[in-house]
Amino acid sequence: MWLGPEEVLLAGALWVTERANPFFLLQRRRGHGKGGGLTGLLVGTLDVVLDSSARVAPYRILHQTQDSQVYWAVACGSSRKEITKHWEWLENNLLQTLSIFDNEEDITTFVKGKIHGIIAEENKNEQPQSEEDPGKFKEAELKMRKQFGMPEVEKLVNYYSCSYWKGRVPRQGWLYLTVNHLCFYSFLLGKEVTLVIQWVDVTQLEKNATLLFPECIKVNTRDNELYFSMFLNINETFKLMEQLANIAMRQLLDNESFLQDKSLPKPRKPLKNISALKRDLDARAKNECYRATFRLPKDECLDGHTDCTLWTPFNKMHIPGQMFVSNNYICFASKAEEACHLIIPLREVTIVEKADSSSVLPSPLSISTKSKMTFFFANLKDRDFLVQRISDFLQRTPSKKPCSSDREWKWNLADPGCEEVPELPSSSPLAVSPTSALSNRPVSFCAGEVPTASQGLLKLFRRNSEELLGPKGAKEKMKEESWNIHFFEYGRGMCMYRTAKTRELVQKGIPENLRGELWLLFSGAWNEMVTHPSYYADLVEKSMGKYNLATEEIERDLHRSMPEHPAFQNELGIAALRRVLTAYAFRNPTIGYCQAMNIVTSVLLLYCNEEEAFWLLVALCERMLPDYYNTRVVGALVDQGIFEELTREYLPQLSEKMQDLGVISTISLSWFLTLFLSVMPFESAVVIVDCFFYEGIKFILQVSLAILDANMEKLLQCCDEGEAMTILGRYLDNVVNRQSVSPPIPHLHALLTSGDDPPLEIDIFELIKTSYEKFSSLKADDIEQMRFKQRLKVIQSLEDTAKKSVVRAVSSDIGFSIEELEELYVVFKAKYLMSCYWGNNRAAAARRDQSLPYLEQYRIDMEQFKELFIGLTPWSCGAHTPVLAGRLFRLLDENRDSLINFKEFVTGMSGMYHGDLTEKLKVLYKLHLPPALNPEEAESALEATSYFTEDVTTEVSPFVSELDFCLHCESQETQEDKGRRNENGPEKEEKGTSPQDYRYYLRMWAKEKESKKETIKDLPKMSQEQFIELCKTLYNMFSEDPVEQELYHAIATVASLLLRIGEVGKKFSNRPMRKSEDCKGNNTQDPVSEEESPTSEQSQNSAVEQQPQADHEDKTCGDAQPEKTQQENQSLGEGSGEGQGSPLQLLSDDETKDDMSMSSYSMVSTGSLQCEDIADDTVLVGCEGSSSAARYGSTIDTDWSISFEQILASMLTETALVNYFEKKVNILQKIKDQKKVERQFSSSSDYELSSVSG
Repeated sequence: MWLGPEEVLLAGALWVTERANPFFLLQRRRGHGKGGGLTGLLVGTLDVVLDSSARVAPYRILHQTQDSQVYWAVACGSSRKEITKHWEWLENNLLQTLSIFDNEEDITTFVKGKIHGIIAEENKNEQPQSEEDPGKFKEAELKMRKQFGMPEVEKLVNYYSCSYWKGRVPRQGWLYLTVNHLCFYSFLLGKEVTLVIQWVDVTQLEKNATLLFPECIKVNTRDNELYFSMFLNINETFKLMEQLANIAMRQLLDNESFLQDKSLPKPRKPLKNISALKRDLDARAKNECYRATFRLPKDECLDGHTDCTLWTPFNKMHIPGQMFVSNNYICFASKAEEACHLIIPLREVTIVEKADSSSVLPSPLSISTKSKMTFFFANLKDRDFLVQRISDFLQRTPSKKPCSSDREWKWNLADPGCEEVPELPSSSPLAVSPTSALSNRPVSFCAGEVPTASQGLLKLFRRNSEELLGPKGAKEKMKEESWNIHFFEYGRGMCMYRTAKTRELVQKGIPENLRGELWLLFSGAWNEMVTHPSYYADLVEKSMGKYNLATEEIERDLHRSMPEHPAFQNELGIAALRRVLTAYAFRNPTIGYCQAMNIVTSVLLLYCNEEEAFWLLVALCERMLPDYYNTRVVGALVDQGIFEELTREYLPQLSEKMQDLGVISTISLSWFLTLFLSVMPFESAVVIVDCFFYEGIKFILQVSLAILDANMEKLLQCCDEGEAMTILGRYLDNVVNRQSVSPPIPHLHALLTSGDDPPLEIDIFELIKTSYEKFSSLKADDIEQMRFKQRLKVIQSLEDTAKKSVVRAVSSDIGFSIEELEELYVVFKAKYLMSCYWGNNRAAAARRDQSLPYLEQYRIDMEQFKELFIGLTPWSCGAHTPVLAGRLFRLLDENRDSLINFKEFVTGMSGMYHGDLTEKLKVLYKLHLPPALNPEEAESALEATSYFTEDVTTEVSPFVSELDFCLHCESQETQEDKGRRNENGPEKEEKGTSPQDYRYYLRMWAKEKESKKETIKDLPKMSQEQFIELCKTLYNMFSEDPVEQELYHAIATVASLLLRIGEVGKKFSNRPMRKSEDCKGNNTQDPVSEEESPTSEQSQNSAVEQQPQADHEDKTCGDAQPEKTQQENQSLGEGSGEGQGSPLQLLSDDETKDDMSMSSYSMVSTGSLQCEDIADDTVLVGCEGSSSAARYGSTIDTDWSISFEQILASMLTETALVNYFEKKVNILQKIKDQKKVERQFSSSSDYELSSVSG
């Protein structure tokens, strides 16, 4: 590549000049290429340690003038070919021009200008992406690709200098972090270390410090434990490694492969040596943190943040913190954790203005909202730029109906008690309707059905309770009054100031009338509902009447959702629950429906209308409890791991006991998945839900620890898991809410009481208070960090379980050992994953459906299968191997969806590796029959026939037989066939990947069990075209074998023998046909004595079977040979009739093996002569003479056929063939080699180690 001319003072140091002219030098780096000795070793080591190996190319061109001591680097290259191209361009285009100049300064100026011009021209044609990456970084990426043999689609994110500990010896080198791989390279004094690890293989990633490793990063895979240390910035490196490993886990979990964000704004200042990908990942990390902190929608992207102060009217202070600005929100977080949080949606903003600066308030900014609230920010560093950005976002914000939010909030308070709410400054002057927006418009989806639940079901089904008038009612009124005062001081709605005071009120329990409103606020669901006004109604309309696996499960669980509550004892509540769950299943088919969602949703419907409950469910499943409700409940398992870790940290005594009993894994899933709703009385669990919506998962973990702590003494005395479960169950059953104004709902859990003593009741508010007192040191950021660590462990554990399940499912029918199957599964999965991130399209990701059984989840297409087949097959056929792979793929793809699963894959492999000669030949035989053999491939033999019947005078080597020519034709046919398959591909794929009912798989497996084992008598006969294809395969298969001459001789003997068997068989089956053409299809077999028959008994018994086969071949081949007549058929039949009494006089082994006059043991024989230009010295094995050959040379015989038994019997006569098919091949070695290919190792190194003398 051309370089912007850079000054070089020492042109000779560490470089060797290879070419020179008066104006330029071409130099090679010492230690690169052959030779170099000790100097080369030292330079190579120096390059690695000093970063130059990542940045310095091994070749360069310098510009020089005779009298100057200064040199200018104008080009560099990673290969001799690249640098020579530049050198030749300079010699051809510049040398003559430069010789005209008199002044050396003018020469240098001209050269520099010319090089800059070339670079500018090249940059015009480059993609904008490459311009974003700094030059030094691009050089490092080129070096990485060359060193590790990575394709161009593999992008480098960053690289770091560090040491890799091999044993107790540190190897200083370079760590390259790419999107899909962790790579390390070191070269020290002749010792080369190369590591390539896929992120999907990483099981643990830790940053720790030990005596041996001062501060290091530990990377664990299933096979290795690697340590890296001596980083300049270990925190940055570890954070990036975590991110990349997380992306890989996400890919394993739900096929979310990495797609770079091309819309990332360019930095205002050029960033030194930071790639666009690194910026993208940094931005993603900030976005995720921003969204989690303020509970914003998943598509919200942070634009920037700045330090500032916020004036808080409730305590008359300026609170220091940070302002965050994104496309649709302005947010503020105080530096003191709970001092103040604020979220201002831009849809609510009316005025943004710069106020006058003063010494008290420097650079103030005022933001006013529709609800008449005004926020003052001050101490802004770049106020003008910030105002401009906010203005830009405001212009893009779609305008909403004024005060719509106030209209929709107020209906929640449609209760006599709410009329006493004092008038707030933020309230709207418009009249407020006591009904929801949803109930005001006609809702088409509920026409003719039960009415939509337009408000919380609790209001519709509240029974007249004396509690409302008693002391509990008074307590509830006091709570409402406290919240109204809070709204007056801190604001109401989305723009409320959220402080420690807000949390205190939540801990005391949210009043029932305000519960729905505050859940929507604290969860962030309100934002999504307001910005998607008719989304839910449309979704319900689309999903109504649709039926799939999710809706079937929903129907089954509807009546199990809080059956004790009156709201769900009638059709109104059940119908509302059905609509919400079905709508969500259609919104998010990857989750669909999971048990426990019904319990949570039924509680949401008690306090919210349907639309609000739907958006709360979205917030829960997609943001607050990520991956909890997918098919493998990964999120719950991750948080269960965190719970175990926290138990070890906070309750070390109990942790060991619980581990022995195995209780934590049992209890935590039901606690976390249903937020305690299924294990605690409803009135108490709903208070837990209040705090959860405000605090997130941190609170659930906190309460879980408090429950274990409260029962520690009893749990330590437990003897088994059942006893521990009984203790915890009894405790949770007796957690009561004495302040609840709702009548108690009968708790349907088992009443776990013992003896006559009444159970001890625990107040829910006391439990919450204790959890904050003892475990409030838990931080949300720490939990996110722990989630990452546990996610690695859980997903890899699930992958291992999947592998074991699949291997166990297929092992009974397959000849491979468990170890071999596991290794094959790893290679198969790696090939699938590679197509996801290195493939040209994303179709591979679409093939994986998490709802399918494990065996069906990873499936590969024909191209991927071909790559695996070439690496793993024991039958290497050279250039013919991909053709054979395509045939095997078609044979295995029974459902014709152009994809095969792991079982089908190993079935095909096992057929080649295991079983006796008969089984292996059976596989080979099937590969040359439909469906494995395409009609187009069979026709290639006919095309070859018509081609070679003409007088072809080309000079051909005896080894270049008709097989080579047919092979060319065949590959073309295969390409056409592939095109045709691809045209139909999407439809087939769509059909194949549609979610299937589990009953379909049960029926399919039952069918498999019933199917009889195929016998050799079930195999159809083979036509002459198919037989020629089989011979072609065998010919190619033996070409690289150590005893290929013996094998060629053996197969030539067998082929000619079989061709004559086919001719004789045809004679018997065709006698009636000679009498009349009209007899086709009514063929009758002539009685033939056993002595007259040259074939096995099968040949006689299946004469009737041969005719349909012949008819089929007539259909497939008739178009190619329209001139063929019945007379020709007869002459062909008669031509082979010489020596009818004993037509199969086999040559003895001695005769065939001693006849060394052959120049080629070619497969030429009586039936294949029509396809070959015969050399003079070719010997025809088993043929009577050339006269008979001449009679065969015109066409393929469509009446000819051969059976599998005949092929098998003939093969058994040749020891060389028997030995070839009986020999054992170690598949584990081939798998090991295949893994190296998958990692794309470069075969050549920059350093020729062999040339270094000892």
